[in-house]
Amino acid sequence: MKEHNRRMPAEWEHQRCVQLTWPHKDTDWAPILPEITAVYEEMAREIKKREDLLIVASKGLQSNLSPLTAHLSSFTSNDTWARDHGFITVESLSAQGEGRELLLLDFKFNGWGEKFEATLDNQINRHLFEQGLVKGTYEDHLDFVLEGGSIESDGKGTIFTTSCCLMAPHRNQPLTQQDIEDKLKACLGAERIVWLNHGSLIGDDTDGHIDTLVRICPNDTLLYIGGDEDHPDLAEMEKELQALRTLDGRPYRLLKLPLPRPIYDGDDRLPATYANYLVINGAVLVPTYAQPDLDAEAMRIIGEAFPDREVVGIDCRAVIKQHGSLHCCTMQYY
Repeated sequence: MKEHNRRMPAEWEHQRCVQLTWPHKDTDWAPILPEITAVYEEMAREIKKREDLLIVASKGLQSNLSPLTAHLSSFTSNDTWARDHGFITVESLSAQGEGRELLLLDFKFNGWGEKFEATLDNQINRHLFEQGLVKGTYEDHLDFVLEGGSIESDGKGTIFTTSCCLMAPHRNQPLTQQDIEDKLKACLGAERIVWLNHGSLIGDDTDGHIDTLVRICPNDTLLYIGGDEDHPDLAEMEKELQALRTLDGRPYRLLKLPLPRPIYDGDDRLPATYANYLVINGAVLVPTYAQPDLDAEAMRIIGEAFPDREVVGIDCRAVIKQHGSLHCCTMQYY
């Protein structure tokens, strides 16, 4: 039984706004700043058509961004991965089940296990809260490393994650897996944590974020990426998913997404994935990679999982040059 009177919503529930943390010249985007800025502008336009948009940007960029956004905050960041430095939102229900309170959980982001500098990114949430740009009750969990891309919620008490990420070095040692599970249940109000022990992408910096591999959809549907000869571990992940059951004992509906054909930056294979889509009010924004046949197939399959939403493709070839994709760039607030 769930011990905590709180719930992490599913991504497809109604949202108030989406956050983007904007690229600038002092980030790793500097060599391709015009190219990545064009992608962010496209994301911003599609989001703003359907809900409010919150942009965190360095001061010099604000005048250029004001036509794109409903809410604009001046703050310098180390990088732009709002999914991993943004607030994780849960709701707290009253003891009588009447009314709810939104909780803004501020976890520590340490550059995916101290791979990259993230000191400024860790200050963004407090700044947004103090400026009144995000609504809810602030909770400080900065003693615990947790990235938004490492967890998926079905809104009904199940949280998916991967052991290769949450148990990776330089995150929460010396905590055990059981310690981490207890923390997730307490903070997120989960009845169970599903740990996947297989699956990762070549070129991935996150140690296997769930949002690059498996996504939870309405009606107990799981979208997941298939493998190729370079990713044999994805076949083992598929077996794990086939063996899984819902809380009421039924198998999940499984929809397999194609894996994009290899994309390289020099000699480095980049972690392109169609699983890194974003669900917003009325639409799903899907990363595409200039592979028309696979892009169309992925969008068709995602449309099966979300038949009531428009499916919109956004070319993310620039985004994966920094080893992320569309979902990684965004964070939604309920």
